[in-house]
Amino acid sequence: MDLVTVWFILVAVLWIGYFVLDGFDLGVGMLLPVIGRNDVNRRVMVNTIGPVWDGNEVWLLVAGGATFAAFPLWYATLFSGYYLALFLVLLALILRGVAFEYRGKKDDAKWRRNWDAAIVVGSALPALLFGVAFGNIVGGSQIASSTGNAADAGSINYIGSFFDLLNPFALVVGLMTLTVFATHGAIFLALKTSGEVREASRKVAVRVGVVAAVFAVVALLWAQTFSERVAVTLPLVLVAAVLWLGGLLATIRGRDGWAFILSAGTIGLAVAALFVGLFPNVMPSAIDPAYNLTVYNASSQSYTLTVMTIVAVIMTPLVLLYQGWTYWVFRKRITSSMIPS
Repeated sequence: MDLVTVWFILVAVLWIGYFVLDGFDLGVGMLLPVIGRNDVNRRVMVNTIGPVWDGNEVWLLVAGGATFAAFPLWYATLFSGYYLALFLVLLALILRGVAFEYRGKKDDAKWRRNWDAAIVVGSALPALLFGVAFGNIVGGSQIASSTGNAADAGSINYIGSFFDLLNPFALVVGLMTLTVFATHGAIFLALKTSGEVREASRKVAVRVGVVAAVFAVVALLWAQTFSERVAVTLPLVLVAAVLWLGGLLATIRGRDGWAFILSAGTIGLAVAALFVGLFPNVMPSAIDPAYNLTVYNASSQSYTLTVMTIVAVIMTPLVLLYQGWTYWVFRKRITSSMIPS
């Protein structure tokens, strides 16, 4: 296995880590007005992710940085073509982060409602648009060579519009990520809280989880029509479906820990199936396969990948240990009695 393939796998792992970890953060934010029927309950919900949400977003930064360093042509084409959509994602994530910090700065109900609305929008928009972006990557984008020479990967760029990104397959994938993250967040809340919030979270997880299952079945089976390796990706999708159903059943039975593990496993397998089906492409062209960006024509030089590999081998275990320690420190359930007036 060459370093180009290794870094494609590592980029996939980083996106899996981000969707599993920040996925429940986004889900909690989206459900703030649904489960948090009063200010105390909403404060309980925010406090469940307060110690970890910013650390979870580091996975997104590292995924973007790894893509930029390992596959610069993929990064350049992706971020220039999807500029408006990714700008909206960035704006939403900034708005959400500011809202977490400012909602408690003033003892005023209207002030908190406005910042709560910012948390909802700042959580729902990325959850939807990340799915739309991945739908376009998997299903093919409007990319072509500006010189007409398919062999010149540096001349390949996005020639479509923002509305080309809103195609049916991409929107279905976006609705899948939106509802799956909402369910994942509800399951996390059931794991991290007690009392009224926990009971409400379990009910929401089951109801939204059924809707998410429908979108997931449609999106992931549709994705098989674009897959280069159906013999591998289809079993991954089927196992993911079994895990999802198991997670919902565990939620009904009050086995919150198992429900979260199975939910996380579902997300991991679903994202893995998308990346496996994509390889060796990193950004297929919907215009002509000759314009496909692959791991080979979009990657950095061997020296760059070697240096990156050395840094990753040293730093990745340290980051994982630190983040694991953070979750261990804040492992206790949160109840409304812990919230001061």
